Amino acid sequence: MISRLLGLSTAALVAGLPPALAEPVTITDVAGREVTVDAPADRIILGEGRQIYLLAALERDDPFGRVVGWREDLLQADPASYALYAEKFPELKDLPTFGGFKDGTFDVEQAAALQPDVVLMNLESRAATEDAGYDDKLAQLGIPIVYVDFREDPMAHSLQSMRIMGQLVGQEERAEEYIDFVEAQVARVTDVLAGATFERPDVFVDRAGGYSEDCCMTFGAGNFGEYVEMAGGTNIAGDILPSTFGTLNPEQIIAADPDHVIVTGGEWEAYVPGGAWVGMGPGSDMDMARDKLQALTERTAMTGISAVQNGNFHAIWHQFYDNPYYFVAIQRIAKWLHPDLFADLDPEATLIELHERFLPVSYEPGYWVSLDEQ
Repeated sequence: MISRLLGLSTAALVAGLPPALAEPVTITDVAGREVTVDAPADRIILGEGRQIYLLAALERDDPFGRVVGWREDLLQADPASYALYAEKFPELKDLPTFGGFKDGTFDVEQAAALQPDVVLMNLESRAATEDAGYDDKLAQLGIPIVYVDFREDPMAHSLQSMRIMGQLVGQEERAEEYIDFVEAQVARVTDVLAGATFERPDVFVDRAGGYSEDCCMTFGAGNFGEYVEMAGGTNIAGDILPSTFGTLNPEQIIAADPDHVIVTGGEWEAYVPGGAWVGMGPGSDMDMARDKLQALTERTAMTGISAVQNGNFHAIWHQFYDNPYYFVAIQRIAKWLHPDLFADLDPEATLIELHERFLPVSYEPGYWVSLDEQ
């Protein structure tokens, strides 16, 4: 690979700096595997398109400069963000797209033809990757896999994943700057709660409410379930579900009588055209989102519960479950659950600062809505 052998870096050339030579670096990924990669890696395949969320925070001037292929899920799962990035970086539309490792549609030969230095994979795909022998096939071609994670255990792995990506692209200082920002923003919630006396309201997180007619997908002790606990609430599914993701039946929700319901939503027209899901994300129509959120209160599972009676029925961007911006969700949930304790906390200002300091696209509102208008 000419670019790697010569160590040419566009950023370095523009800045008048000597080009950085790629050297073998041993990285411990989130699966605990030691992987040797030539870094900075010039050619990266993103095993999930939404991994651009973290890469963009490190290389905001040219987030796609190292990407030679990616999975097409960003366009389907988060079309609004895709549109923002495509407007500023139209070259992304020409990137080769791949199927998934989990569904067995990844094409090893197609990947090899792109001569990647590394394939970045989500931790949840590891079992399927190994069962299908993708790891061995890529290893035989000298292409390493590095696992990151923002979904299975974001609180444990998100910052570790950011450090890994920083090593891969030679942006260790930028990664540490981002990590410091995240930790400071989380502390604005945890420090207040540590010094306060408060009651924990019961919360039901309605994962992708309205996405299907079935009710109700939710989170166990991890992911959004953990966000709720960190924000000073009690996740009603935390002691029921044995894993991060699962389902409660309507009777369990009615019996738990949650004080708050938080629906995760997105713009999922590609998956469920005209569905009852609540559209959330940059630039979303808030009037339509509020109407659809109101309609979800009429499901059997919400019959007579306190959250509906008191108007504590909220929706938030689903993708906070799968990116390194989770700390914003923690702040927003904390303010919903404890408005008096967090009267001075402004989650939207935090999200704006995130965009201004780290992201290459401009902030647009649309990430949450509440029936009580708080």
